[in-house]
Amino acid sequence: MNLNQLYYFSKLAKVEHYTKAAEELSITQPSLSHAIGCLEKELGTKLFAKQGRNVILTKYGRFFLEYVEESLKVLDTGIKKTKAMTGQTEGVVELAYIYTLGSKFVPQLVGDFIRANEELKVKFHFTVGNTSELIQGLKEERYDIAFCSMAEKEPGIQFTEVGMENLVVVVPKGHPLSDEKIVDLERAAAYPQIFYTKNSGLRPVVDKMFEQAKLHPRAAYEIEEDGSMAGLVAQNFGIAIMPEIPILNQMDVEILQLRKQHQKRYIYMAQGKDKYQTPMVKKFSDYVKRRVL
Repeated sequence: MNLNQLYYFSKLAKVEHYTKAAEELSITQPSLSHAIGCLEKELGTKLFAKQGRNVILTKYGRFFLEYVEESLKVLDTGIKKTKAMTGQTEGVVELAYIYTLGSKFVPQLVGDFIRANEELKVKFHFTVGNTSELIQGLKEERYDIAFCSMAEKEPGIQFTEVGMENLVVVVPKGHPLSDEKIVDLERAAAYPQIFYTKNSGLRPVVDKMFEQAKLHPRAAYEIEEDGSMAGLVAQNFGIAIMPEIPILNQMDVEILQLRKQHQKRYIYMAQGKDKYQTPMVKKFSDYVKRRVL
């Protein structure tokens, strides 16, 4: 059983005449007869009965028609929605990003794109996660584009640098370092640290800072999400080296610059190499690249 047979069956059921149905389907009458015959053979029953020069549905044909029409209706809806998702002037972009980018970077970028392309009917579906989760999502084609850290040994992923974040020391109000504006890494390392989890794209960056300085701070806690990290700092669970993100200004913490440290967290637009891009995804990707250049 194939899709053409179902279309042919539905048309013949409506027209009730082989010649007329074949003309409307732009096929020959023998081709139509053969298709219906194969369908009846597979189902093991007669779907049509002769009535003069016409044909009418049998009891079993009427029963089967209900399911065929419902199936074709669902398929037609799927075709229309797929075209809408992948059209030149309308479509959907599956966009994923790391936690730090949710308060300003992504909303501003997407908002600017929509305002600059008011003629487009574009929808964005947003997902938040850590870098390793987002890279896996790109591989599985659950996301079209991800904004995240660089991931090593990912030859199937293309990374385009699109921004950066300064790394700062965040301490709770009243902490011994809280009156400092700038602090040495050595002094910060003397206090218990709240680290990112090992699957975070930022963890290797922070680890490298301490390794290069030959420092071994005590890890008090590990956490994945930046807002939660800042919350733990505010409640005196430890201090943290993290990106200087807008949410820090709303919390009971002090933000200290690192002396003689110029480490930054680079943000990349990640996409699957050699993967099909819908016109809308390509428009957004090109827009991001133009903003960077």
